[in-house]
Amino acid sequence: MKCTICERRPQKRFCPAKGEKICAPCCGTGREVSIDCTPDCSYLLAAHRYEAAHRQALSPDAFPYPDIDVPLEFMYEHWRVVAAIAGAVVSFQIQRKDLNDQAARLALEALAETYRTLGTGIYYERPPDAPLARALYAHIAEFLEEFRKREINQTGFTSLRDSDIFLVLVFLLRTHKRETSGRPLSRSFLAFLAAKSAGRSSPHEEESRIIVS
Repeated sequence: MKCTICERRPQKRFCPAKGEKICAPCCGTGREVSIDCTPDCSYLLAAHRYEAAHRQALSPDAFPYPDIDVPLEFMYEHWRVVAAIAGAVVSFQIQRKDLNDQAARLALEALAETYRTLGTGIYYERPPDAPLARALYAHIAEFLEEFRKREINQTGFTSLRDSDIFLVLVFLLRTHKRETSGRPLSRSFLAFLAAKSAGRSSPHEEESRIIVS
């Protein structure tokens, strides 16, 4: 039997996304590019493990907002907010299985710009054009408003400033840069958030892995 993608090489691997066997080269070149891989695919998981083990360190200039300082002390103080936003992204993905790293990045980038300008006293909002990214943008924005309302109801005020949210979003964008495979249909960043949400990681655990300044 020939591979159903290239129709030249013999079938070797079962592809859960395709529901049939394909050849190894098509699996490798199409993975998270032309094939929307399922997260439990053994070949995808093996590829992610290999890439993580051989990942080259990124320079500080390669991360989003390289001129913005996000001190580790700030992350300790606001880790509850980081975990809460990460949880909101994970909960959205549970409802929208088609969410991928690219859509998540677009949503986080747009939110970061919204809160960056709000922190200077200027109202600016431009949600992403892509429907899925726009939906995630709205989901996180609504969550942040509810987060503040709960804080006000409990304490009488909110300590979470717009500029604080901006720094938290910068941190998450830098995490995205480090964790995504960079392929169009990658969900590596989303899988990372899900794993960390389940494991309840702390800023101390991330200190040596994420550039925060």
